[in-house]
Amino acid sequence: MVRSRTKPEPVYVPASTYRLQLNRDFTFAQAAGLTEYLGELGIGACYLSPILMASPGSVHGYDVTNHASLNPEIGSLEEFRQLSRRFKDHGMGTIADVVPNHMSIGHRSNEWWWDVLENGPSSPFAPYFDIEWHPPKSDLTNKVLLPILGDQYGRVLEDQQITVVSCGRGGFWVRVYDRPLPLAPRSWALVLQPAVGRLKERLGDNDEHVLELESILTALSHLAPADEKDEGRVRERQREKEVIGRRLVALTDASDAARDVIEACRQEINGIKGVPRSFDRLEELLAQQSYRLCYWRVASDEINYRRFFDVNELAAIRVERPEVFAAVHALIFELIQGGHIDGLRVDHSDGLLKPAEYFSRLQSGCMSAKGKTQPFFIVSEKILVGDEELRTDWEIEGTTGYDFLGVLNGLFVDRNRRRAFEHLYQAFSGWSPSPEELVYECKKLILQTSLASEVNLLTNKLDRISEQHRWSRDFTRNSLRHVLRETVACFPIYRTYTTEQAAKTDAEDERHIRFAISQAKRRNPSTSDSIFEFLQSVLLLEDPDGIDAAQRTERRQFVMSLQQFTGPVMAKGLEDTAFYRRAPLASLNEVGGDRNRFGATPAVFHALNLKHLVSCPNAMLATSTHDSKRSEDVRARINVLSEIPAEWYRALRQWRSLNLHNKTDLGGAEVPSAAEEYFFYENLLGVWPMKDPSRPEYEQLVARMQAYMNKALREAKIHTSWISPNRSYEEAVERFVGAVLDPSKG
Repeated sequence: MVRSRTKPEPVYVPASTYRLQLNRDFTFAQAAGLTEYLGELGIGACYLSPILMASPGSVHGYDVTNHASLNPEIGSLEEFRQLSRRFKDHGMGTIADVVPNHMSIGHRSNEWWWDVLENGPSSPFAPYFDIEWHPPKSDLTNKVLLPILGDQYGRVLEDQQITVVSCGRGGFWVRVYDRPLPLAPRSWALVLQPAVGRLKERLGDNDEHVLELESILTALSHLAPADEKDEGRVRERQREKEVIGRRLVALTDASDAARDVIEACRQEINGIKGVPRSFDRLEELLAQQSYRLCYWRVASDEINYRRFFDVNELAAIRVERPEVFAAVHALIFELIQGGHIDGLRVDHSDGLLKPAEYFSRLQSGCMSAKGKTQPFFIVSEKILVGDEELRTDWEIEGTTGYDFLGVLNGLFVDRNRRRAFEHLYQAFSGWSPSPEELVYECKKLILQTSLASEVNLLTNKLDRISEQHRWSRDFTRNSLRHVLRETVACFPIYRTYTTEQAAKTDAEDERHIRFAISQAKRRNPSTSDSIFEFLQSVLLLEDPDGIDAAQRTERRQFVMSLQQFTGPVMAKGLEDTAFYRRAPLASLNEVGGDRNRFGATPAVFHALNLKHLVSCPNAMLATSTHDSKRSEDVRARINVLSEIPAEWYRALRQWRSLNLHNKTDLGGAEVPSAAEEYFFYENLLGVWPMKDPSRPEYEQLVARMQAYMNKALREAKIHTSWISPNRSYEEAVERFVGAVLDPSKG
């Protein structure tokens, strides 16, 4: 059913948008030089990639490190204001990209995360991040797991890749490779303590500099620990830490002897290569921190902070907390108030804990900043699956247009050739599972590998819930983990939207939950139905008699955490795995595309347009986005193959015969596989130059195809992956591509 629009029109609606990707190679000033040209094109608004401070060198800007500042690599605040004024002078508005879900934690410019690492759960910014301070592994209690090491911890430590350094303003940091990390001020004593005796030997027990060093150590011992709950003591620690740092600077400035012995002690704690016991004190120092350094491969099993998908360097933030929301959006609201931003595009809205509440708060803040009673133009990056509809309680104008993109692209696919394509693909590749089976298997792979730690944390929560009632207390942790994985793997959409205040699950969410549970049951006949039914009762808010308010809250929190998790599993399983494993017509493997549809009829296209016109007439209608797998022209070329399956199959067989000698035998298997070879040929057709390229252009094409095939292999996760690269296999495919495209071989 199409729901008609009842809300008022926004104060501003762009007629069209043009996205500009900003980074250090394309700045505000350079963008300003394009305004006349874009205006002549008839662009209604320029939609900018994220403009806030990001990791140094970021090419995309979605790795924000500081929401209170613009990215200095793309320009100053005044340059941004000048850019927005230039847009207005040429009849265009400015739409900004908001990233409310996560922050990059790989650089010190993220002051919130730095403070958390220094002060642990007692940091005032600890609640800003979604950290499990009491994970199943007790060794991580009150610690953040940091999977940033390139090898096993002991090897990295004894190779002196982890060293204590002076921070330049008193006190010490630890440097891991070239990355600085804070040290808890109390732990500075491990560096300074040996210096007292040595300084006494040089200056005597009663020397003023000796007494000052002893006093500094006493002050350090009185600082509040990382698990301190009292806010006054926490503020005192922050204040006194700065005082102690200044005292250390003053001491080393005043006394050459103090400076020399402290520096000698700092160097000694870093150990001596080849002398394992010399690293014991450094290991003791690291053990006192509110983080635990580990090999990056450990992340998939034990990481205890919520991430953006499986990216360790992007930590999720709790924007549902009012203080976090205010800090994240303060500068954006200021720019809206100044008339420099006319609309917002919200990134990855399915990652939000409470999307409807977030959009309500965002809309209210925008309207207040604008000083208008009309709504502000806001669109959401939301992927709708099948017959799923956009939530009517989201105070936005619609989505960024993935549904439109998929159906529009489908118009250029010959729907009558679906069976022919399925047959030729199976004949060539020898493998063609159903889309449903493939996505299920890919999602299970993600759940068992890159997102296994999130499954473990959710299992721990579900296990505690099962202990609440006698009917569920006998379910084992392993059985709960299995049922949880199977249900998420069968989930038909990205997520549901139950709220903690809900008395019952709404009809749409209930339909999807029951579908997932029924499919999981069907696939697991040897697993007791009672465990699936227990999980279903939790997800449908069907609480057993006898539980108290705290237990009911725990159940709701589990449901909401799971909702934030199913989206990344779908995205990683479908978009970043299945799309690269099976591609009879690669142009259909697109974000937001319907995996069960081979093309679209004009009737379907017009029905979608009518639906948009009635329910969300101001939604974006995208033909390509920065997340698209292929650009419009590449998709259009590949689409043509749907009209000529016989010719396409003849060409495939001819190319396979011509290039058979370019394959490599690895362990008795031909590399690339038939499915990978097929994938290479159809994408090569999509990017082949319209006219004969120059030699440098041709070499660039070869390198581009080699890099793309390497990415595709790792995304498919069959013979290699990002986590466990198989360089022998990758190099064999790289040689194949190079040989096929070698012009000297005619």
